[in-house]
Amino acid sequence: MRPEILLVVACLTCAGCRGEGKDAGAGAEPVEIHRFDKALFRLIEAGNDVGIQGELLCDYPEMMEVTGKDILNMQSSATPGFFDRLVGYYSEPTLQGLYRDALAAYDSVTDLAKTLGSAFAYLGENLPAMPLPRVYMHVSGLRQNVWVAENLLSLSIDKYLGKDYPLYREFFYEYQREKMQPCRMAPDYLTGWLMAEYPFAGNEDVLLERMIYEGKIKYIVSEALPELPLPTLMGFTQSACAWCEKNEGELWKTIVERKHLYTPDLSTTDKYLRETPATFLSGEAPGHVGLWIGLQIVRRYMKQTGLGLERLMRENNAQEILTRSGYKPF
Repeated sequence: MRPEILLVVACLTCAGCRGEGKDAGAGAEPVEIHRFDKALFRLIEAGNDVGIQGELLCDYPEMMEVTGKDILNMQSSATPGFFDRLVGYYSEPTLQGLYRDALAAYDSVTDLAKTLGSAFAYLGENLPAMPLPRVYMHVSGLRQNVWVAENLLSLSIDKYLGKDYPLYREFFYEYQREKMQPCRMAPDYLTGWLMAEYPFAGNEDVLLERMIYEGKIKYIVSEALPELPLPTLMGFTQSACAWCEKNEGELWKTIVERKHLYTPDLSTTDKYLRETPATFLSGEAPGHVGLWIGLQIVRRYMKQTGLGLERLMRENNAQEILTRSGYKPF
């Protein structure tokens, strides 16, 4: 059994034309999104009703366990005081208001269910060995975007109320709020599942290995969701995307000349991959510039080799991918 994984999903990637299996997902059935968020709110409104407790344990046993571990730091819903602490947490006035706003914003998720149905059908066709999850929604109180456990994938809908949602301004920087929009939900669902099913197995200190891994995940997301524009998938503004496109050659040249590509230094590597703006490069550089470069390398590699997604994910030699890509942006 795969252990539970709690992921804070990183930013997404660029759209493009699908390669093999391009029609997979066309006409697919919508994904069933299990509304744990609505079910749990019934308990909160009812003031910890015993009958509703039983319904939650019966209908959502896995989600109750994950909620307890992430929100309450309690290993089991059978722990004494579990429901008192759960209801107490969500009854805090500001959080309860956030919860109500999230439910109002996502009362209907028909369009998202259709988008995910098509995307998961595409992944099922092109990555047939990868199991597909049961999809849920929850409210975390502005904590983890995505919860992943065995056969379970859930998104925290209170993190997607739009970049101008008033409460966000109190807790998040502008570059973070850019990613907290409804259009980010589908790519964040897919990224969470792909990262859980294909975890990073390289050296996290080495920039090339991290960039290639992130680039592979982002390439697959862009193939499964080809309709989304680049800024949406990257979580960038239009100007941030334009900066990366204009300065791609200089970015790569800087990485190579500073010998950052292979040097095993975690602090340096993280500078290229974190969401904080990359001011060490330029006052205009957004965060995740390393992810941008990783995606460009993988896109070039896939174009040069014509390989399918399974072969891409089986190739764990980052240097081989870079070499065969022929990536030279300057």
